[in-house]
Amino acid sequence: MRQIKNERHTEATITISNMARVKIHFPDQSPLFSTKIPLRITDMNYGNHLGNDRLLAIAQEARVQWLQSIGCTELNIGGCGLIMADAMISYKNEGHYGDVLNIDVFSADITPLSFDLLFRVSTKRADQTLLIAEIKTGMVGFDYSGKKAAALPEAFKNQL
Repeated sequence: MRQIKNERHTEATITISNMARVKIHFPDQSPLFSTKIPLRITDMNYGNHLGNDRLLAIAQEARVQWLQSIGCTELNIGGCGLIMADAMISYKNEGHYGDVLNIDVFSADITPLSFDLLFRVSTKRADQTLLIAEIKTGMVGFDYSGKKAAALPEAFKNQL
């Protein structure tokens, strides 16, 4: 059972039984990158909180900012591009208009062709840090001209 409180101090109780839950495991290391992204009114859905579709777009923005910080783009990481193969989101709390999201970016499960990017999304409210979501995206090196997976360049892997 999970209790949820929103800014209007109303509570909702959600009962979840026999339902498999997504669990994202973060490495015991400092983040590769951190950024802050304010929530806009266009990020809200009909429930007056952060829309699930917008959360994945915010993760993409954090990924692009991280790539720029190391001199790369999604189309060029030093010999190939990147393509997202999968994504998982574990929602923890609602995000609201005016929240400034702190996004910590981590890497995990690095292989010759792929790696995971993990995002820990939180905000500050009333002097407390509130976890909003945890996200995992599976990224694959990709040759866009040949339309096939490509090995991650060593220089890029060293940034992970």
